[in-house]
This record gives sequence, structure tokens and C-alpha cells, in this order.
Amino acid sequence: MIRRLLSRPVTWIAVAVLGIGAAGGLYWFQPWRLFTDTVVTDTLSTMPQPSGPPAASVAAPVVIAQGDFITHEHDTSGTARMVRNPDGSHQLEIAGLDTSDGPDLRVWLSDQEVRTGVAGWRVFDDGEYAELGKLKGNHGDQVYRLADGIDPVAFRSVSIWCKRFSVSFGAAELAAV
Repeated sequence: MIRRLLSRPVTWIAVAVLGIGAAGGLYWFQPWRLFTDTVVTDTLSTMPQPSGPPAASVAAPVVIAQGDFITHEHDTSGTARMVRNPDGSHQLEIAGLDTSDGPDLRVWLSDQEVRTGVAGWRVFDDGEYAELGKLKGNHGDQVYRLADGIDPVAFRSVSIWCKRFSVSFGAAELAAV
């Protein structure tokens, strides 16, 4: 019976189609990423405590907005903060990030409000957003410099965004400090 089945061209076509489908599914979903971790240890700006009169203080980075990550599609925790550097440039710092690895993860600033639960998974591409780059790793401290054309005041949230599936792994509301 098996010999007869294997001698038919239709069987080999079905095997080829199933093989191609399996390879495509593995590429698209990348299930091995459920078991991989990348730890990043970028140097975050230090936030000195003011001492002495303001005129005597040295120019230092200033946190202008911050918020804690909430979970969306995958368990996510950590803190995001928008920092204005002494030279006037801005950077997004993600401190203590802990999330799942996934295919095509990006760091997005968005003008959308952070919502809890499933209602918040897919809102970040509904309005204005700026991609700061690929997520460097799913654990640790990370710094993303904002390009000159990005106005940090125009954005109210940051999302760890899976571009392939258009879903947020987690997000943080950036509240003014």
C-alpha cells in the first residue's frame, strides 16, 4: 500500500507543497524565538540630583517624560523615558526591559493612548508614529537616539511593535515629568 502510494506523482506533489508550506510557516512565525534571549546593556544617562543654586549647576540630561510598560501580546515590563540631552538632542531610554523575543520587533513612538488588554494591541499604527529602529534585545537597558526631524512632544507613547504581525508586545504611556 505504501509503495503504491509513493509511486504516484500526486503524492510527491503533496509532499512538496506541505514541505514548502512548513518552511514558509517556520520563516514567518520563527517559533525558535520563544526560546532565545538577547540582553542589552547600553549606558543610560545619569540623572544627577540638583545641588546648589541653579546658576552653578552643570548642563545635564533631563527626563522630560516617562512611563512604565504594560503587557499587550506578550508579557512586557520596564520603564521608558524621554531624555533631553544638554546639546538639545533627544533620546528614548528603555530601562529594565523584559519581554519576549519575536520576529521583526521595532521601537515605535506613537501619538496613540496606551490601552490595556486586547483593545491596545493594534492601535499604535492608527495615527502618527516614528520608528526609532529595531529592538536591540528583549532584556536590559537600551538607548535610541531620535532623529533631528522627530519632535518628542508630538508622541505620547512608546511601543515594542511587531511589524510582521502589526501587534504591540507592550507599551508605555509617556507622561510629562
